[in-house]
Amino acid sequence: MIYSFLNQGSGVGNQLHRYIATRIKALQLKTDYRLLWMPDNSGKDEGFKCKSFMKFDESKVIKEPPVGANQWYEKKIVDQNGVDIRGYDPEWNFVEDNTLIEGEFQDERYWQDYEKEVDEWLKVEPIDWADPMPDDLCVIGFRGGEFKVFKDLFLPKDYWDKAIAMMKKINPKMRFEVHTDDKKTAKEFFPDYDVFSNVWVNWGSMRYAKYAIIANSSFYILPRWLNKGMTIAPRYWARRNTKVWALPQNYYKRFMYI
Repeated sequence: MIYSFLNQGSGVGNQLHRYIATRIKALQLKTDYRLLWMPDNSGKDEGFKCKSFMKFDESKVIKEPPVGANQWYEKKIVDQNGVDIRGYDPEWNFVEDNTLIEGEFQDERYWQDYEKEVDEWLKVEPIDWADPMPDDLCVIGFRGGEFKVFKDLFLPKDYWDKAIAMMKKINPKMRFEVHTDDKKTAKEFFPDYDVFSNVWVNWGSMRYAKYAIIANSSFYILPRWLNKGMTIAPRYWARRNTKVWALPQNYYKRFMYI
């Protein structure tokens, strides 16, 4: 059995990366998996945050730590300036059965060889409203919320303007809509576009739109990576504003970085 944490405090993107890594390791070892539900102090109990619109087996959730299991933690590396530069941890290849794993698992080397399986695990049902999506539509994944507090994380308007201009070069009649966790701030940035703040609609649109511009948020990674369409992403990821590559694990060959 392979176990991992399903943390209440984790966002959708973080939960999904841990979920697929757990299933991949279980698949590699020809064993089963369980997700250890760990609530935080907020009083909420949302569990798996995509279960309302994505296939999910609740029987795989446990609420007590496994007794006698080994523990494995993805190595975190911080440079001399305190910047997180973690990437793929090759010790992943030596994880054995009966292990509780913990990590971010956002480097594509953890899951790139299992695209067919990941695509099936993360299917959105129903998908009639999202497939096919029009070819003249670009979806913008805007992250506000707590990102606004951190000047290194929060993307300035010039990033969005440059990316939109690039999309308009592809199609001068390109239409845009915004998908976000922060509708108020998104409206300030994009007053002329429709703004959607619903996790189901946001995920499905990102999953099936041909064109996308995304923020440096893990929420947008897997749906766009699986999509294979054109995705513009911020260079330096979590430190675009200071031009230092933080989290190089978030460099994906399928994305275009600016």
